[in-house]
Amino acid sequence: MKKHVLALAMAASMAALTACGSMPGMGVTQAPATEAAKTEAAKAEEAQSGDSKAEIPAPAADDKVYTLKISTSQTDQSLITQAYMKLADRVKENSNGRLEIEVFPSSQLGNDEDVIEQAIQGAGIAVNTDAARMGTYVKDMGILMMGYFADNYEECRKITETDTFKGWENELADKHGIRVLAFDFYDGPRHFMTNKEVKTPEDLKGLRVRTIGAEVCTESIEAMGGTPIAMAWGEVYNGIQSKALDACEAQNTSTYPSRIYEVCKYQTKTGHFQLLQALVCGESWFKSLPEDLQKILVDTAREVGAESAADVLTEAENCEKKMVEAGLTIVEPDVEAFKTAVEPAYEKLGYTELREQLYKEIGKTN
Repeated sequence: MKKHVLALAMAASMAALTACGSMPGMGVTQAPATEAAKTEAAKAEEAQSGDSKAEIPAPAADDKVYTLKISTSQTDQSLITQAYMKLADRVKENSNGRLEIEVFPSSQLGNDEDVIEQAIQGAGIAVNTDAARMGTYVKDMGILMMGYFADNYEECRKITETDTFKGWENELADKHGIRVLAFDFYDGPRHFMTNKEVKTPEDLKGLRVRTIGAEVCTESIEAMGGTPIAMAWGEVYNGIQSKALDACEAQNTSTYPSRIYEVCKYQTKTGHFQLLQALVCGESWFKSLPEDLQKILVDTAREVGAESAADVLTEAENCEKKMVEAGLTIVEPDVEAFKTAVEPAYEKLGYTELREQLYKEIGKTN
């Protein structure tokens, strides 16, 4: 009898649940759909199955915060370091805080060669470098640091926009794991700092001249009459003071803050090298960024690089004035004689035809 009563009670409960299912808001069952509702439901199902051409909204932007460290051998007061500080601020703003940049001056992260290797291995590090150093990976890039290859910044910038240069960038990325973020940073033209008046290549003969250790630089200096000496920039002041060096060649934005004018009497304004600089990072790290951040980083770096070039040219003039006020004598040399003297270096390093090709690409006639 008790079992019979229990069965009746359960049957009643099921009936009640069924009735409640048709009541609004209960969610167990729904009233029969209208034809319009059926049509919308079919469309939704079709879109989910991938058979519909309806666009599916893109996934939300990655909100992960990425960090890039920039290493430079220059001091925190140098213009190139200040430019990287500006880059850090602008990238953070443009990326809404999703990409942060930290700047480490004075080789705090190590020497440039070691830091480049870390970047190649995948570390989130970018390095301030130049064409001479990149020329050790892609030889043809070194031509940008040959004596009198370019006469000014604008010519250098045009070279970086050629198909040939873009091919070098691709080779760096594909074969060596190095991504060029920007190659339009600039530190000005380089001049000779000496203790004897130098007007012609003949006057440089016998002088031990500190220069960049890359072959394109040492061969250029030797062709112009000097004896090239590779030495860390931080040792140059003492090197000249102790007479281990007779001279050096550098840009005003380095010679003035390093006080080279205290140990040299003359500056010969040859402008033999145009110091175009680059910001590079590892290709694998770059590829780990979302595509929108890749674009923001490259576009912003090139924007800041171009802006900083104008600042450098102004500062170079200011530095010259300050050095003259401190007693430095400026010498205006026979520049054409130096240009002629460096020609054999192009032949020796196999750059003559490449130079003609690049000049043709940018419309340079001499």
